[in-house]
Amino acid sequence: MTGKSEQGGGLSGKGAVMGAYFPIFINMEGKQVQVFGGGTIAGRRISVLLEFGARICVTAPEISEDLKELAEREANLTLEYRTFRPGELQEADMVLAATDDKNVNDMIYRECRHKGILVNVASDKEKCDFYFPGIAREGEITVGITAGGVNHRKAAQVTADIQKLLKSQEGEDL
Repeated sequence: MTGKSEQGGGLSGKGAVMGAYFPIFINMEGKQVQVFGGGTIAGRRISVLLEFGARICVTAPEISEDLKELAEREANLTLEYRTFRPGELQEADMVLAATDDKNVNDMIYRECRHKGILVNVASDKEKCDFYFPGIAREGEITVGITAGGVNHRKAAQVTADIQKLLKSQEGEDL
């Protein structure tokens, strides 16, 4: 049983929802991720992506000390101290727009849409092809949790609850 209703609806049996995000796991090993912005939000997302093997280039005129230190330890993380240049997105598999300038984020979004590149605009959930889920990992089990970009606190609590469950079952055959 897949959880799908026999009438062809979704998991809840209510049918397709416009704008619903499909949970998918992507092999990020070696994928090129371009990040615009060098602050706290960018840093959190970069740290997670590095755990999954992504190659990341951060472009920002100012970059946080945490990201600078991370770049010293991580071969897959490069830093470019400059602003976004329209037309520069050529090699990216995925783009994160996390600048503090709405106009720059909009330009990045439009270029990605034009070129068919997956994009996440940190400040505007309507301009996200994907969300960053809460991640609970234990051994070979990886669980991603999202509240649709709306209730981050609830997603964080569910993530913590699932992480506790996974840890409590460590070593057991599931």
